[in-house]
Amino acid sequence: MSVIFQSGPIGAGKTAVAQELLRLLPAPLSYIEGDTFWSFIRKEGERELRDNFPVLVRSMTAAAVPLARSGFQVLIDFSIPPAFIDTARKILKEVPFDFVLLRPSLQACMERASSREKGAITDYARLKNLYTYFENGNIEPICDDKADPASLAQRIAEGLNQGRFRVV
Repeated sequence: MSVIFQSGPIGAGKTAVAQELLRLLPAPLSYIEGDTFWSFIRKEGERELRDNFPVLVRSMTAAAVPLARSGFQVLIDFSIPPAFIDTARKILKEVPFDFVLLRPSLQACMERASSREKGAITDYARLKNLYTYFENGNIEPICDDKADPASLAQRIAEGLNQGRFRVV
């Protein structure tokens, strides 16, 4: 079927929107919550976090291929910069995919990231640096600081049905 990347900087609301979007997408449906892939690495050795990030992104994309080829629509929820699209094309080959970029303001992302119940992030310099990875590219972002996850999910579902997020 297809793969949907739902991306954005830390604090963009990706997982909250994904939980709502899962209710709206038709079966058969698979959900890859990217943060779970961090648990696949048990010992980093000399590698640093930033060295493992590309490996994890490629791994979750590759994991989506057999699911999509078996008729599943696959939703990948992770902070994948738009610059990854060319690599995604190579991994997915003939599998069609959409790229949804949630990008509320940096201030909204910082407030959300620091107020999380689990995994709060208060390193604002790091957040600001990571935010820049989502500012450039040919993907038109959804920039909305005030919309609730359910309404954003509805907008995304409608956009998916209309082909607005399809990467060609």
